[in-house]
Amino acid sequence: MRRAGIHGISGRPRFRHIPGMATASDHMDRQFHRDDLDQLWVTDITEHSTREGKVYCAVVLDACSRRVVGWSIDGTPSTALVTNALGMAIEQRRPQGETIIHSDQGTQFTSWAFTRRAVDSGLLPSMGSVGDCFDNAVIESFWSRMQVELLDRKRWETRIELASAIFEYLEIFHNRQRRHSSLGMLTPVEFEVRHQPTTAA
Repeated sequence: MRRAGIHGISGRPRFRHIPGMATASDHMDRQFHRDDLDQLWVTDITEHSTREGKVYCAVVLDACSRRVVGWSIDGTPSTALVTNALGMAIEQRRPQGETIIHSDQGTQFTSWAFTRRAVDSGLLPSMGSVGDCFDNAVIESFWSRMQVELLDRKRWETRIELASAIFEYLEIFHNRQRRHSSLGMLTPVEFEVRHQPTTAA
């Protein structure tokens, strides 16, 4: 091409990508304490490898009780992953009033589908700043415990094996067996049972 005096013509990009473009303001400012259930949910995605490939897990956590109220597991970090976890939380809890749903600025959480699902259900989307783990410290602490207590304890062979283990960790161990110092050494389920009369009063 050089000898013939020919030059390639680069096409103009059809779409302009703007990283870190949030679709919601930060309504938290790192203030995660809540006195009642379903006032604040925090959500995020984690990933872990198996010999077959990675498994992705999205979780929705109630900041008051530390209970996992919604989750989804898949082989890809898609928008459907986080939307399904949010949908599970909405169906299980059916929150009344304005519940904040706080996340980072990952593309799954800034997607139209996730934002629409939250807003249509009466939730208030909230997002921390880019690349700052302290803006979602509650869920980061949850992932840290899960890493130590489950994910790093063995080499996982298949996606099904790991997905099953994650399910048992979330629904059985974390929610019903693991005692939390922040809850007065109660499990999330025990805390919510004791907390319900106060909420209803």
